[in-house]
Amino acid sequence: MPDYPQMDPRALRDAFGVLPTGVSVVTLKDESGNPTGVTVGSFASLSLSPALCLFSLGRNQASVRLFTPETAFVVNVLPDHMAEVAWQFAKPLKDKCAGVALSATMVDAPSLRGAIGLFACQTETVHEGGDHVIIVGRIMQFAHAPGDALVFYRGGMNRPVPVTSDPVEAKSA
Repeated sequence: MPDYPQMDPRALRDAFGVLPTGVSVVTLKDESGNPTGVTVGSFASLSLSPALCLFSLGRNQASVRLFTPETAFVVNVLPDHMAEVAWQFAKPLKDKCAGVALSATMVDAPSLRGAIGLFACQTETVHEGGDHVIIVGRIMQFAHAPGDALVFYRGGMNRPVPVTSDPVEAKSA
């Protein structure tokens, strides 16, 4: 086995933090059938055909146990004004959905009202990924609405900042 260098986890996290990531809340039902969810910053498209997406969760997060091949879930892409909702689902609360408006989807998991994107999925596979697990979902339903996505950047929730300068044009002599 190769001898890999030791990394300072905090320094590595700070280095990853220089790249803004979208903020999503994955909603699903717990073992008792109650709605719950978890905030993720690792949501990504995987395949258009078949329609697949993925996200990762820390192995020690309480919600990891809920993701099995039978699990239905919804990835809710949050708009930039829903930072409080993102923080609520990031905390270890007994009722993460308290005060949050939910809607039904075609899978056995609710969506968050006000999300600018939703991807209702059935778990396709769960993969090991170091101190995380990678959940791949088969997209059964999707929708999107206007708005700017909430981003996580350098340890905080932020609004996206559009590039406002004019593109550089090549000039001929």
